[in-house]
Amino acid sequence: MSAPTTERPDQPPAEAPMDRARGELRAALAGRLGTDVPVVPVGVTDAAVPLGGPGAPDPWAAERAGARVHLTASAVLVGPWGGDGTAPACGRCLALRWQRLRSRSERDALETGGPQSPRPAGAWPLLTPHVFDAVAAVWSAVLAGPGAEPPAPRAADRALPQVTRVDLETLAVRTYPLLADPLCPDCAPAPEPAAPRRLDLVERRKASPGSYRLRPAGAYPIPEDALANPVCGALGGGTWLSVTSPTTAPVAGSVFVRGYAGLNDVTWSGQENAFATSRTLAFLEGLERYAGTHRRAPRLPVVGSWNELRDRAVDPAECGFYDARTYREDPLVDPFDPDRAIPWEWGWSLRDARPVLVPSRLVYYSAGLQADNFVFECSNGCAIGGSLEEAVLGGLLELVERDAFLNAWYGAARLPAIDLATVGGRAAAMTERAALQGYDVHALDHRIDLPVPVVTAVAVRRDGGPGLLSFAAAASLDPRAAVEGALSEVLTYIPHLSRQTHERRAELEAMADDFFLVRHLKDHAQLYGLPRMAEHARAFLTPPAVRSFGETYREWEASGRPATLDLRDDLRAVTDALAGAGHDVIVVDQTTPEQERMGLRTVSTLVPGLLPIDFGWNRQRAPSLPRLRTALRRGGHRAADLTDSEVHRVPHPFP
Repeated sequence: MSAPTTERPDQPPAEAPMDRARGELRAALAGRLGTDVPVVPVGVTDAAVPLGGPGAPDPWAAERAGARVHLTASAVLVGPWGGDGTAPACGRCLALRWQRLRSRSERDALETGGPQSPRPAGAWPLLTPHVFDAVAAVWSAVLAGPGAEPPAPRAADRALPQVTRVDLETLAVRTYPLLADPLCPDCAPAPEPAAPRRLDLVERRKASPGSYRLRPAGAYPIPEDALANPVCGALGGGTWLSVTSPTTAPVAGSVFVRGYAGLNDVTWSGQENAFATSRTLAFLEGLERYAGTHRRAPRLPVVGSWNELRDRAVDPAECGFYDARTYREDPLVDPFDPDRAIPWEWGWSLRDARPVLVPSRLVYYSAGLQADNFVFECSNGCAIGGSLEEAVLGGLLELVERDAFLNAWYGAARLPAIDLATVGGRAAAMTERAALQGYDVHALDHRIDLPVPVVTAVAVRRDGGPGLLSFAAAASLDPRAAVEGALSEVLTYIPHLSRQTHERRAELEAMADDFFLVRHLKDHAQLYGLPRMAEHARAFLTPPAVRSFGETYREWEASGRPATLDLRDDLRAVTDALAGAGHDVIVVDQTTPEQERMGLRTVSTLVPGLLPIDFGWNRQRAPSLPRLRTALRRGGHRAADLTDSEVHRVPHPFP
């Protein structure tokens, strides 16, 4: 009796999806090229399974990293090839990047379907001799010849490995640069346990005392084609712009990011007066969100309970919890348990000059475990910059801005307006653009108890119709920049608000009747498109005074705003103000390997005790935090602390 045959463990089962087409392509290439060329399918199993995903095991795991020909249902991908050797990538990097660009349904099938991964309905793909010839020609040109030249126009893209796509229907050939995945199980460094490290601030010379960016945004070597392309874009499949926008020149992109409750559409955008500038700013925002949604550096978190780590960890209670009703009724969150082990990240306290552990949940806002689901965080306090100091300053200003807005909103504070006719700069042109859309725009001096300029812009539709109110805010050490930042933000929203209100009228009316139906980020801003919601924004619409720009910021310009050429002094002005109000200032470095190559740093800043921005009326932390009761009194806006009965318990309109 003959012995039973056994398959090699690295061989796929005989009926694996695409195996027939894979075999045909491999045989055809061997015949045309005179050498065996491994071929692996992409899109039939979860390429991330070696990272711990729940999908079906990858039957081609042993070959995937070294393969240079990859078969999808609609194309053959040849590569990675080329590059200057400073940022190598492998076949699994390509498979991971490709998979993350698939549709929601396709990604869910691949990543959550378990053994029921996608399978073709018949013999597919159908390969022809023309396809074999085209792939062989491409392989010879880019992998067997003296070295093909990447077609990308930017040096940053040409320096990267390339992937050439051959379309199975049209034989169209396109080449795209590929960024290595920093957590690739095949070619990235093995993750190491995180260790505390100092984040020392160093001197950063500025061009002038009033500038806060060390280099123009366009000066960084950003590989734009590698970040946005339909084959392996790290941030998405491309960008789009709105040539019909009457107020700004917006450029945006998006990608699905797997979070706590499935795939979320993460959008990144730039909203400036020129499309080229907006595009650069959009990529910077996309890179910031790429670093903030998940840990991308090869390091492991510290795992332990609050009670075990409390001598060197942030108290999560200082950052706020939800109301008890939320924990009873929301199946996605559970109360914080000080005895439950959760993951933590090492941060650095700028106030105390010591390492501090921060719950991972508060740092990476799309990553989490069931054990640490006590809160949903967002990108609040995350920022990107050309240096640590620049990024930290941006993150802290964002925290101050949101804290000021929420203190005023929940405290129903009436704050003075700024006479926009006295601002100068771009403010007049911005208000004119709003007027052409039928809106009057007002700017409020939104400082509460901190001296840093915070400005809220409120756009009011003149005829009182749908799309009535739009809000935005900005903070900057330069008060004119704060005014212009708030105006620029609100200008991006008003062209669409009327249409959005009409399209969602029934939903929004139901939310106005029951605030607990306000569940998503977009609900907060769009709710105030309803004219009936104006009564809840009355404090923002009836300022007690209107002051000139010069009068508003005279004291700040004279004695508060630093006038040196060292960016550290600007950062110290903010950290000292926060520490003076009784708050620690903590920085967690989120910088990814890709960003380091570009000369960029990304951080998450945390100031325990400041009011955090949340979206969803059932998930609000600010109303329960002590600062909401005391800040308005500290800032001289009230004679006494806010009482529980005085809290303005209406969903905020922050976009």
